[in-house]
Amino acid sequence: MTPPPVTSDFYELEALLDDQDRETLYRVRAFMDEQVTPVINDFWTRGQFPHELVPGLAELGVAGAQYSGHGSPGRSSLFDGMVAMEFSRGDPSIATFMGVHGGLAMGTMHLCASEEQKERWLPAMARMELIGAFGLTEPEHGSDVARGLQTTARRDGDEWVLDGQKKWIGNGSFADLVIIWARDVETDRVLGFVVEKGTPGFSAVDLEDKIALRVVQNAHITLDGVRVPEANRLQGANSFRDTAQVLRATRVSVAWSAVGCSRGAYEHALRYAEGRQQFGQPITGFQLVQDLVFRMLGNITASATLCARASQLQDCGRLKDEHASMAKAYSTMRMRETVGWARELMGGNGILLENHVGRYVADAEAIYSYEGTREVNSLIVGRAVTGESALV
Repeated sequence: MTPPPVTSDFYELEALLDDQDRETLYRVRAFMDEQVTPVINDFWTRGQFPHELVPGLAELGVAGAQYSGHGSPGRSSLFDGMVAMEFSRGDPSIATFMGVHGGLAMGTMHLCASEEQKERWLPAMARMELIGAFGLTEPEHGSDVARGLQTTARRDGDEWVLDGQKKWIGNGSFADLVIIWARDVETDRVLGFVVEKGTPGFSAVDLEDKIALRVVQNAHITLDGVRVPEANRLQGANSFRDTAQVLRATRVSVAWSAVGCSRGAYEHALRYAEGRQQFGQPITGFQLVQDLVFRMLGNITASATLCARASQLQDCGRLKDEHASMAKAYSTMRMRETVGWARELMGGNGILLENHVGRYVADAEAIYSYEGTREVNSLIVGRAVTGESALV
């Protein structure tokens, strides 16, 4: 398959993939260019999710790509990261939707569910017949949720009773399965539960008036005496360390998504520059424009190569928290610069949604913060380097 044109893989990192993975990557790119880009601004403006695109996303066969068995593709972490990048290059909201479903929700199932639970849910999730969500963050606890988790779980015979609230839960208002992390009132352990759609006592309201990732439906979830059978308690989720295991894997994917957001803004800005004339000549011939192109491409290339190495470490079982945190913090910092430079290159036209770059500028703010803020990730790296923890 001939790849759609792309100008931002300056160090040819796609060559690290085998032929099959590259072909799949190109199919993802084509889907985003042909099916998503023409319609996404309208959904972004209205703050709605394009459910009609889900069957096409399912046909790509990349949900939960890095995991094996139970219908999941079993591809490399490097491939999974590049796919996240490609989704985000087309639209960061679609990348986030796929990351929540295929990374956080399916990843939790693969890492923490029993074999019976995996057989019960994962094949349908891989086909995207069941959509998943991941409920960890709470209204009063984000970065400190490991210590401050307030949602509770109380054993009552063969059931568990869940009470509490979750906030910023992507896909939460329409997901078929929501993984809820709660603290056992008896043992104080953090446990994971699968709450199925329609369970009494579970309610989800979408957060409105966001300035970033407007296509993503982030829910405020209330759990009021929600009864979950023991069969829905994830058998391998018995402490926050199990939660952190999931986050470590997905944090690298978010770093890749930041690279994709940068690439999308850069490519739209470059195409604009190639067709824009000022002072009687194309602006691509101006020194200051070429300097912006260099700055953007340098950020993209440095971040992508860093992410590629992190994914390689993940594939060989050597990825540590500090590796994932370095990739996420660095790539999102450079992303913020890059989308700003893309907007700068386009002048006033950069704030018009029809030129796309403004959407990446806004969406970058959410990617910068979720899956670990820059501040917390920097302290995780600092602890690894110095041997001293500066985390409160």
